[in-house]
Amino acid sequence: MGLASALLSFAHGLFGPGIWPGDWVWATSTAGALVALLPALGAMVVAIIRKGTGNRYDVVTLSIFGGIGAVAVFLLPWLLATGVSQTYQEAASTKSGGQSGFSASDLSTFNTDYSPLIGKQSEYLGRGQNVYEVLFYPSGMQLGYVFYLILLVGLPALALLFVMLQARTAFRRGPKWPSRFFWIPFVLMVLASVGMGANTAVHFWLGFLPFSVLGLIPVALVGPPPWSVINRPEPQPRPKIEPYRPEPPAPKPQQQLPPPPPAKQYPATALAQAPEPPALAAMPGPVPAPPGSRNSGGSRYKRVRRLGHGGFGTVWEAIDTQLNRTVALKIAHAPDRDTEERMQREARALAVVNHPNCVRVYDLVEEPDGLALVMEYLEGKSLAEIVDSQGPLDDIAAGRLWSTMAGALAAAHEKGVLHRDLKPSNIILDRNGLAHLIDFGIARSQGDSKMTATGMMIGTPDFVAPEQAMGSPASPASDAWQLAATVSYALSGQPPRGTRETPMAALMAAARAEPVSKLPNRSAHARILIASLDQEPRRRPTLAAVRRDVEGWLARAGKSPDGPVTQIVPRRPPQRQHQPQPQRHPR
Repeated sequence: MGLASALLSFAHGLFGPGIWPGDWVWATSTAGALVALLPALGAMVVAIIRKGTGNRYDVVTLSIFGGIGAVAVFLLPWLLATGVSQTYQEAASTKSGGQSGFSASDLSTFNTDYSPLIGKQSEYLGRGQNVYEVLFYPSGMQLGYVFYLILLVGLPALALLFVMLQARTAFRRGPKWPSRFFWIPFVLMVLASVGMGANTAVHFWLGFLPFSVLGLIPVALVGPPPWSVINRPEPQPRPKIEPYRPEPPAPKPQQQLPPPPPAKQYPATALAQAPEPPALAAMPGPVPAPPGSRNSGGSRYKRVRRLGHGGFGTVWEAIDTQLNRTVALKIAHAPDRDTEERMQREARALAVVNHPNCVRVYDLVEEPDGLALVMEYLEGKSLAEIVDSQGPLDDIAAGRLWSTMAGALAAAHEKGVLHRDLKPSNIILDRNGLAHLIDFGIARSQGDSKMTATGMMIGTPDFVAPEQAMGSPASPASDAWQLAATVSYALSGQPPRGTRETPMAALMAAARAEPVSKLPNRSAHARILIASLDQEPRRRPTLAAVRRDVEGWLARAGKSPDGPVTQIVPRRPPQRQHQPQPQRHPR
């Protein structure tokens, strides 16, 4: 109680004007405001600790966070709140004030009458029913009971909301379950303080509530832990060294019987001499060409229709006449040495990546009009076509797109493959609405030469990462930037830096690292988009961190990350049906 009386004296000197409802009533609200700073201080300490620990929650870290919550949110506020009420009760029952810690001058003002409603402060604050008696054993007017019910229940409930927000702010960029170290002790503190005088508790919470709101500001100013700390790999445990144990002596060899005489050999029949037929591969892979054809695909792949045409090549829908399946045939224009190297690089990049949302490569063949890459045929539309024709995606569809493509890119990065040209036209949505990553035409594997065709720019200007535009080598962070830019386009319908009149102007804007200005700020993914589109690659969250964040949001929204991005049903040209000719019978 000595600590509480000291707090009251300090609060009275800090703000205790002699106006209605009374100087000690004001001091009670001031004391509540000072106590409200304790949970905010605890949240600030937690946020500072997480600057170095990130999301590593081991036994030591959890014990520290639990101890901070128990002391700053439960123990100290409870001792001070109940101590303030006990101080008033002692001061009201004695004239000397020796037991309460009040001086004679304090007691003289404590007995001042502030009518109406309040009366003597000593009677108003030091006597009367406590919180438990007022709520469960009411007496007097019904209107007064409703007034106390609103204040004694509503004010702590609102304060609980802001204490929870302080905790969630301290645990930003991580799981939110550790915030229970704060709000559970606060609930216990409220329940344990039901022995306070009802009038004292009302004014205590009137001061506590606004400063619990203001306590959010310093916690937010501390800031979340940097992504470099969050993405820091966990330390690997040292391998356990087993003690040396001598091997048991080898058993004595038993006496072996002489081998049986060899069986009579007969000449092999013609059937036995014939080689076994080769088994078909379980997984799609390079398909062997017919004997003597040197991978000539002129007669094997029957072209149906042209799917796309660009500066590098033409993509056809074709039929593999040997396996009777539909494939995509990507034929390079004007094949030369550089073009062949680029096609082989794309084939190698796709061959090592095994992910259901990455287009699969089957073969690399020579067609009469150039080198051709045989790939999986995906029936659908590109993300660029969907957004242009149907409008931007919603947050659910964009979250599924981001999660799926982050997984596909992460699988490529694990194999040392960088895409380097991720954009809306390189994502295909199939008939089931599932996204697929295509066109690894400028992808590069680790160990490959950094060969680029003369005058060819790496990446598309509107979606190129700033470091790529400035000539720095690409990295997984560059692919992560391009994926975030593609998701931003899917949500807003325009590139994050806006559109430029010419590709050169867009490239210059990227090289100057102009800030992104066309983000979907009202989207639920705006925060993680801003972090992923940071100009500095080392400050961007990794694809794994982005995927965890997005999938966590989808789970809280009650949606699965594996659902369709959007339902796409492409229209195919109607096939002509053969009409049978009527047969004529002779008369």
